[in-house]
Amino acid sequence: MKLFSLLGSSLATSVDACRPRLVVAACLIMLGASVSAQVAFAQTAIQPEAASSSSAPQAAPAQDAKADVTADSINIEMKDKLDGLRQQLNTFQQNVESSSDDDAKLADIRVKAEAIIGDMQAASDAMKVRVEQIQNRLTSLGEPPAAGQPAEAPAVSEERSRLQNERSQLNLIVGDASNLQNSATQLANSITTLRRALFARTLFRHTELSSDLFSEAGDAFVTEVHNFNATIGSWLTFVWRFKALSLMGAIALSIGAAVLFFAGGYRLFGRFVRRVGSEDIPYIKRLSYTFWSTVLQTVTFAAFLITSYLFLEGFNVLRPDVAPIISTLFGFLWLVHFVWKLTYAALAPHAPGWRLVKITDAGARFLSMTIIAMAVINGLDYLLGAVSEALNSPVVLTIAKSLIASVLIGLILIAISFIRPVIGDGEDTAGRGRHWPRSFALLFRVMGGLLLLSVMAGYIGLARFASTQIVLTGAMMVLIYIGLLSGKAISKRGAFHDTGLGLRLAERYGFGDVGLDQTGLFVGLGIYVIALALGIPLILITWGFQITDIQSWIFSFFTEFRIGSISISIVGIFGGLLLFAVGYVVTHWIQKWIDGNVLARSHVDIGVRNSVKTGIGYLGIGLAAIIGVSAAGINLSNLALVASALSVGIGFGLQNIVSNFVSGLILLVERPFRVGDYVVTGTTEGTVKRISVRATEIETARQQAIIVPNSDLINAAVGNWTLKNRIQRSEIKVSVSYDSDPEQVISILLDIVAEVPEILRNPEPHVEFLAFGGSSLDFELRFHLADMSDGLRVRNAVRVEILKRFKAQGVEIPFPRSEVVFHHGAPVLAEEPDMRGGA
Repeated sequence: MKLFSLLGSSLATSVDACRPRLVVAACLIMLGASVSAQVAFAQTAIQPEAASSSSAPQAAPAQDAKADVTADSINIEMKDKLDGLRQQLNTFQQNVESSSDDDAKLADIRVKAEAIIGDMQAASDAMKVRVEQIQNRLTSLGEPPAAGQPAEAPAVSEERSRLQNERSQLNLIVGDASNLQNSATQLANSITTLRRALFARTLFRHTELSSDLFSEAGDAFVTEVHNFNATIGSWLTFVWRFKALSLMGAIALSIGAAVLFFAGGYRLFGRFVRRVGSEDIPYIKRLSYTFWSTVLQTVTFAAFLITSYLFLEGFNVLRPDVAPIISTLFGFLWLVHFVWKLTYAALAPHAPGWRLVKITDAGARFLSMTIIAMAVINGLDYLLGAVSEALNSPVVLTIAKSLIASVLIGLILIAISFIRPVIGDGEDTAGRGRHWPRSFALLFRVMGGLLLLSVMAGYIGLARFASTQIVLTGAMMVLIYIGLLSGKAISKRGAFHDTGLGLRLAERYGFGDVGLDQTGLFVGLGIYVIALALGIPLILITWGFQITDIQSWIFSFFTEFRIGSISISIVGIFGGLLLFAVGYVVTHWIQKWIDGNVLARSHVDIGVRNSVKTGIGYLGIGLAAIIGVSAAGINLSNLALVASALSVGIGFGLQNIVSNFVSGLILLVERPFRVGDYVVTGTTEGTVKRISVRATEIETARQQAIIVPNSDLINAAVGNWTLKNRIQRSEIKVSVSYDSDPEQVISILLDIVAEVPEILRNPEPHVEFLAFGGSSLDFELRFHLADMSDGLRVRNAVRVEILKRFKAQGVEIPFPRSEVVFHHGAPVLAEEPDMRGGA
């Protein structure tokens, strides 16, 4: 089939007949499954050989015989594989010569040739690794002894000879694989050149327009109608007589699929395809409705068509000559449905409040009808072309059909340029509009005129191609643009809050303004991805690319693409990230389980619990990182260069960070203080709240959080009030007048502390007679508390009680005594300190 048989080839990938590209375009929603299957297949293609070759050099010298057998078997297997691939490559070259006019087959052969290139590259890499290992071993064995030198051990000579033979064989295999890879590369490049030439030849093929052409086309059309009726009639008769039950089963399952897709889809996504209200509709809501209603309904309809075709094919109802016609018919229906849904959603001819553009009602109706008419004409062109190809009608008939379709589309475009649909802000949509802006009118006339000129010049293929781009590519570009505008509108600050999803998240899950704004950003990015993922592949197909081309690109992008000598796998990276995330979650769960069940039930100290939990976290995250890096396809041995570079960085700019990290590990293992301890370091005093990798958080009595680097706590003196226990000695200084009885004062103080339950009896409370002050007798009450956190409260209570007892028993707390001495000059005031109270 020619390059432009977009809608006239077969839908199912298992049918050997040609496939319609338009239906295949609808099948892009199923593309992810096939790509995943190819990824799984490619990952297992070359691993056995690589694994075997890498295991051979690890054999001990004592197992030479077994190693020789393993190496020979690997070489024989690799040679057989190269011979098989060489035969495949020869077959591909023959197929290219016989299918030089079939773009779909050429694309398929190119993909297979590229697969051979990948296999040969992997095999060569595996063999080169083994050659390097052999060379390293030979280097370690050294050169054989020269003449006149003592002979070496027989085992060494035998091993050197065996390794040299194996190296020679591997070099031959590597050379053969490289030659085969070069041949496959040349074949792939030649196929690319052939496809470009086929595209240009089909696009610019010239046809002489004459009365004989139309006369021949008319006769061929009459014959085709007769053949079509006979073919369809015989097929229906055959199916009704011999495949009635199969037909009924396929129809029943198709009806079930329709109920599932349409009813289920409406139930799940009905709110996206319903118009609620008719006036003052926000622009963001109109954009979202246009995009999602078109995408959801088009994808649902495509899924229904695909399953219906697969049911007909699966029940063996379709004949090879009828299958292309039915599949192209489904593609035609999908095209018209897509353009219809997009047009009526964007132009809204009967709902001006939902219209995306400022045009009149009459202009919206006219544009909707003409756009759908162009889609019908373009689709019928490909449908009738598929019928002609299936019935082996003359090519002149296909040319005549494409000529008529291109002329009609060109006339419609010129007619659109003369209407008056434009209105301004606030103008009535039911009134008379103005002409298009000059640039728009000129664009429509140029496109229509170029189509007509191409037809008159005899370039029917070019006109047909341009018609397809105007209809299908234009519709896809409009859909992508609307999707991008919708994503941009939702991503704006505060816009997502007013959407239905935003209101639901706020009501049901308590999302705040910040959470909704961030969610709206991710939703907007998701809409960008959906719009581009749906639109770009379909546009590429309309431009002549095959499904196999797109599958190959996607497969290469997700499995392996190279930037210079660096190989990157998106699937591997996502797999590594997923495994790391799983490891992180499992580590967090193990931390909580051990801390909340094992350690808590064992009444382990909170500091020990924190150290164990932190250690488990470091170990688990480290293991998860190693597993994730390995799963991402990054060879850990290649990180040696990175490690050496990091060591240099550590020696200069990162030494403080590493010092704090190591100090944090020392604090967790040595545990000079724990979470909850009351420590003093330098000018900082408070309770330890958290010990992290880099720093320790200390909270002061004023609720100030101070972050102290771990290296400061290791290198400086740190006082820990609660290292062994929380017992603390407290002191209260008391001063009384010289008229007081010291023994009475001591008795009163001891009686007071004896009544406080928080004060320990062992060690015993004690009163120290400190000194004879300038105006008082100085005492100090000393006692121990079981928990130092009760110190402030207990000392305050004891001071209050001391003051009450002293007043009750007449013990005087003296005022400071001052002496004033007068001189002839200025008086000098000498004041004694107040010794009534203590700390």
